[in-house]
Amino acid sequence: MEKIAIISDIHGNITALEAVLADINQRGIHRIFCLGDSIAKCANPDLVVDKLREVCEVMLIGNSDYSICRPEVKDKKFWSRVKIGEERANYLFNLPISYEFYLSGHLIRLFHASPVGLSNIYNPMFSNKGTRYEGSELYNPEDLFQNTDFIGKTSNDPIPDIVGYGHIHTPCIFRFKNKTVFNPGSVGISVEMLNTDVNDKSNKFSTLASYIIIEGNYNSKDLASISFNLVRVPYDIEKEIKFLEESDMPSKNIAIRSLKGALPTTYGIN
Repeated sequence: MEKIAIISDIHGNITALEAVLADINQRGIHRIFCLGDSIAKCANPDLVVDKLREVCEVMLIGNSDYSICRPEVKDKKFWSRVKIGEERANYLFNLPISYEFYLSGHLIRLFHASPVGLSNIYNPMFSNKGTRYEGSELYNPEDLFQNTDFIGKTSNDPIPDIVGYGHIHTPCIFRFKNKTVFNPGSVGISVEMLNTDVNDKSNKFSTLASYIIIEGNYNSKDLASISFNLVRVPYDIEKEIKFLEESDMPSKNIAIRSLKGALPTTYGIN
């Protein structure tokens, strides 16, 4: 059996990424898949992209990657795009939208948010109804298993048994109609949806970086045991905050508050 580390939403947080990679390495895991949003929000997107390119077997594009790296917005001078430079931006923009493989007889499909779009999301815990994101919300978990043009699938393609996605920054795993949905949460900007007080001492249990390990027989269509392990990893948040404080990044105070309290906040693209 083989273990695969699924990471997502690093968002330029090199300190958290290094801590997670150290944990993955300590467990003897050599296969790492990343579900996108490598940049924006934190201060070292260039270092993050370089490290991910070095260690990840699979990398997907996320909504922040697309918003900042698409060719037509080059002249907008997004902070993160200037920081990473055009070669890295071109690399991120050309990453695939989805990836799928068999593990212990289960077809697993991965994407950043959903098979509908990079920002169209199903959140099993908290709805966006009544917010500015309402128009991009999916209300039925079955929608996550669709074969759509967006991910290059047709009705002739098999339907996955398991889907994994990022985007919501809050880890979860659940079953629905004989299928499994999992979300590894965020390496770089963990979110606890009900957190409101940045000074709440219990926030320390939610500000940890997170990822998921799946274990089974890789590339096997024969039904066998499969497991999912959610991992939370502490890291030096104050070090990452110092990187932000010393940067000239717009909206860095929002990122700092989020890092300190795992607060759900609204970011502009930077």
